[in-house]
Amino acid sequence: MARLLLIDDDDAFRTMLRRTLERAGHTVTEAAEGGAALRALATVPIDLVITDIIMPGMEGLQTIQEIRRARPGLKIIAISGGGRQHPESYLKVAQAFGAVCVLSKPFDSPTLFTAIDAALKEASSG
Repeated sequence: MARLLLIDDDDAFRTMLRRTLERAGHTVTEAAEGGAALRALATVPIDLVITDIIMPGMEGLQTIQEIRRARPGLKIIAISGGGRQHPESYLKVAQAFGAVCVLSKPFDSPTLFTAIDAALKEASSG
């Protein structure tokens, strides 16, 4: 399975998602915001990033841009529950910045696993 970097400022959501991903066989490194994620990315081997968009500190859109600069081929899935706008607004920008897949919160496990499989398949073929 894959080595995932999970970035979300909501501790409860991040923990629940990490447990779901680990039960599916993935290895998960967690970060609560983009700065911590970039530090982890520099030291831990990662196959795929799953990042929230709206976070304190370095938010998701800036995080996506920084990951693109540091690791251009690394696949990113962006997730968002919105904020002041509907999540689709942020997720469209995330795709423009390089996210290969976007998911609006809430999403179910099968939807997430399908997105992960597609992103990893694209990573191995591209």
